[in-house]
Amino acid sequence: VQLQASGGGLVQAGGSLRLSCAASGRTFISYAMGWFRQAPGKEREFVAAVRWNDGITIYADSVKGRFTISRDIAKNTVYLQMNSLEFEDTAVYYCAAARVGSYFFTFVKQTNKYDYWGQGTQVTVSS
Repeated sequence: VQLQASGGGLVQAGGSLRLSCAASGRTFISYAMGWFRQAPGKEREFVAAVRWNDGITIYADSVKGRFTISRDIAKNTVYLQMNSLEFEDTAVYYCAAARVGSYFFTFVKQTNKYDYWGQGTQVTVSS
């Protein structure tokens, strides 16, 4: 399984970016596809996730209303649309896949439940 994240960059506060995560190597039925981020000196934290089967989504409180996660089944790709970016959003963003089955809401925010990780893409927001 390969997850290839892209779309990061430098943007001013208030701006927007769209991250993409191209997945290959298996089908993702019963999987959750998530985005996490890690800022320097901090632990990796959950950002958002989408349930592959039906598109159900969940967000961290810090990004709710600003970020939107979605998936394109035909392209096997997950997106993270980030609007109204803030300096505090600066981090390396990782996409990941977890076989959560019917436990989507129970496990989706837990880093250790994810089986596959992409390489990360840097997002830098200037204030």
